[in-house]
Amino acid sequence: MWLFRRSKNGPSGFSSSSTSEEVTHGIDASALTAIVTGVRFAGASSGIGVETARVLALRGAHVIMAVRNMTAGRAVKDAIVKENHNAKVDVMELDLSSMASVRKFATEFNSLDLPLNILINNAGVGTSFKLSKDNIELVFATNHLGHFLLTELLLETMKNTACQSNIEGRIINLSSDLHKFSYDEGIRFDKLNDELGYNIWKSYSQSKLANILHANELARRLKEDGVQVTANSLHPGAVATNIFRNTFLSGFVSTLGKLVFKNVQQGASTTCYIALHPNVKGVSGEYFKDNNISKSDPKAQDTELAKKLWDFSLKLIHHA
Repeated sequence: MWLFRRSKNGPSGFSSSSTSEEVTHGIDASALTAIVTGVRFAGASSGIGVETARVLALRGAHVIMAVRNMTAGRAVKDAIVKENHNAKVDVMELDLSSMASVRKFATEFNSLDLPLNILINNAGVGTSFKLSKDNIELVFATNHLGHFLLTELLLETMKNTACQSNIEGRIINLSSDLHKFSYDEGIRFDKLNDELGYNIWKSYSQSKLANILHANELARRLKEDGVQVTANSLHPGAVATNIFRNTFLSGFVSTLGKLVFKNVQQGASTTCYIALHPNVKGVSGEYFKDNNISKSDPKAQDTELAKKLWDFSLKLIHHA
């Protein structure tokens, strides 16, 4: 249920009320292959990753869903194929909190000799303080570092695909407007694993800030290289998903979501818009919200912070 009145369309012709099917209406994606991370199936609380995969498949794309739980992933695939018998959907295992799992996924995907046009870094978690298998704070490891490594390992395939097909590649990082509420220093490089100073909201916000900084620095590097691959980030809107499902915030988010949040179809629309719409061709290093280019926090536009995060991330993945 969306309590606010239907919002006015922006320059793109779409708004916060637009759905994923509306923003991709009439688009033929049959020549495209896409990877979507963080596709979860949990009944009514399924997230925007499921809707993203469904709509990309509906428009003809070959969708590879990168999932932590293969049983749940297969259930999503079955549901998509049941609705759309022509859907081309595959499921592959990926745990973004584990750098070994990311490397395994990338090796297996690259060995398939498939093209890759679209990479949607959708997965996200919010949790109390925990360390990953690589001894990295879990939210940062999953939301940023796993996607950073995944992108690095798939980037050459994306560049080659763009060159051979002459179709622009698109990398999309799902962030959040919560990036504005990160720690004062933006990224806690020296205190990443500090349990005493840990705050669940700020930790999640830090990871979402990292998503934007990653996309911006990647966009800068891709432009420098002169390749047909773009990188953008986005705020999907307030969507009642199960990101905080294992925390004390779960009940609050679920209750509030029924009252004021976007539905999943609206929440996935900006992702689908950036992934498929011709209006976005050539656009890179931008932050989107409600299917239109928006303004991120000044910290997210800090080029030096973005470069520092890039170097910091490289060191972490090389030691993991």
